[in-house]
Amino acid sequence: MSEDRTEQDEQGQGDDRESSPRPATAAARRERRTAGNRPAGRADTESRGPDAKGKPTSSVRRDERAGMPARLTRFIREVVAELRKVIWPTRKELLTYTGVVIAFVTIMVAIVALLDYGFAKAVLFSFGSKS
Repeated sequence: MSEDRTEQDEQGQGDDRESSPRPATAAARRERRTAGNRPAGRADTESRGPDAKGKPTSSVRRDERAGMPARLTRFIREVVAELRKVIWPTRKELLTYTGVVIAFVTIMVAIVALLDYGFAKAVLFSFGSKS
């Protein structure tokens, strides 16, 4: 019995996952869900004809004709709407992040200053100084 199973495994027939009730991978489950519902990719949009894509909507045309104040007002409204979506840090998080940044910058400045001092001394030692 084990010899038959080994031969089937070598031929790729032993572990038949395609016929199992639940696919093993997420991709296989996604494929199974969408297999009978609709065609994959752009086949659906291509069947509507060549005019289905590329036409601007009426709002785009209105914006092109709108004056500068109307466009500026719309821009400001959109900026405010995007800022409302931002997840702002709490005061504690803000202080923590600020402290981390200040500490990191201080350490980097110290490293650069030490390297600068060391290279300056090495150059003066190499070429000698008259002072």
